[in-house]
Amino acid sequence: MSIRAIFGLQVLMSFAGYILIARFYVAPRLAALPLRVALIPLLLLHAFRHVGMVFLVPTVVGPSLPAAFAVPAAYGDLLAALLALLAIAALRTEWSSAIALVWIFNVVGTLDLIAYYVPTFAVPALFVTHAMIFAMLTRRAR
Repeated sequence: MSIRAIFGLQVLMSFAGYILIARFYVAPRLAALPLRVALIPLLLLHAFRHVGMVFLVPTVVGPSLPAAFAVPAAYGDLLAALLALLAIAALRTEWSSAIALVWIFNVVGTLDLIAYYVPTFAVPALFVTHAMIFAMLTRRAR
């Protein structure tokens, strides 16, 4: 099996697994909660995107990783993590602009993943939670 096929299969299987977890276990429980409360568990996962800063550590990723990829990917993940933490704080303190901040986080975080899609395990979970946040924001806003 080629490296490209292995990578594709891993991504596909991770998406399938995370979508099933979200559909069967997470979404039904979050649906019963108020929007401001339901968004927080999804945002918490993204608060750990600071781990993407590892792209800037050559001894971890190898010196051959191009800086043109590593720098924007690392700082995009850091920005997403900071926005997630800010959104969590805004939701917890019932800040009037909290939902707008969640929208900003979700758009920025999703664009960052689309632009720098590499990992086969964590990124599908992040994409699934982004989709859940978009769905909750659009459905419950009505």
